[in-house]
Amino acid sequence: MQQRETEQLHPDAEGLDQLPPDCAARLLLSGQRAALSAVEQALPQIARAGRAMAEAITGGGRLIYAAAGSSGLMAMADACELPGTFGIAADRILILMAGGLPRDAAMPGDTEDAVSEAEEVAAVIRAGDAVILISASGTTPYPLAIKRMAEARGACTICIANNPGTPLLAGATVPVCLPTPPEILAGSTRMGAGTAQKATLNMMSTLMGIALGHVHDGMMVNLCADNAKLRRRAAGIVARVANISDDLAQTHLSRCGGDVKTAILLACGAESPNTAGDMLARAGGRLRDALAALPDRS
Repeated sequence: MQQRETEQLHPDAEGLDQLPPDCAARLLLSGQRAALSAVEQALPQIARAGRAMAEAITGGGRLIYAAAGSSGLMAMADACELPGTFGIAADRILILMAGGLPRDAAMPGDTEDAVSEAEEVAAVIRAGDAVILISASGTTPYPLAIKRMAEARGACTICIANNPGTPLLAGATVPVCLPTPPEILAGSTRMGAGTAQKATLNMMSTLMGIALGHVHDGMMVNLCADNAKLRRRAAGIVARVANISDDLAQTHLSRCGGDVKTAILLACGAESPNTAGDMLARAGGRLRDALAALPDRS
């Protein structure tokens, strides 16, 4: 049976265990850089995936991440950041990870073969959802079983794999192939393949945030400011966009319950939080369009 690229021995890894630590670290870094170069080849598909995720959210669907092992950890990291970064409600995001989400450092490997478990948890999938499936090999049974269920239920499937021509990519709504080279530590896809997966997931979800109108000039204008650091960040965003002081920005944020977009519109001339909210609704949540509709702005 032919080995997948992610399982091959790297030609430069011979004697890795005999290298001085700084030289070994340099070699490992080179593997990470080479893996990231694979992401560039998938940019059109990554853009399509971001649009598909945004369409699912605007259409009332959900984002459902599904994976096993280290790919599952990459999925979890992206999914758990979305409520805070883009203000997406947590109940619009599901994580289906083989064996369940880890509560400690134990993550048994046999759960990736649990097809019956995958079919059971996939019962939550419905038409209109965007199901994001990740597998370095592209052959992992757990996400493959969920993919079959998602297809049968009419959901959008966004499939990420690090080997071309693999079952996970076949027939996907949006196939995202990240052809990373062999790992410096053979088969350890938490490294190069995982780095490429994380970069891809980060880009997809950020493109989704942009499409939803949650980004303005590189700022997170729909963030959930639920700690002191983020409350300062929210005030800084309002101050910067509206060209006002931080203190005045805090005042506007207090008037609208901490909503950054609404506070910016208030600072720029909207009569009340309700008026600002109506303007945002008419603009589809896009701050730039709402700002352009203010009487004193072109």
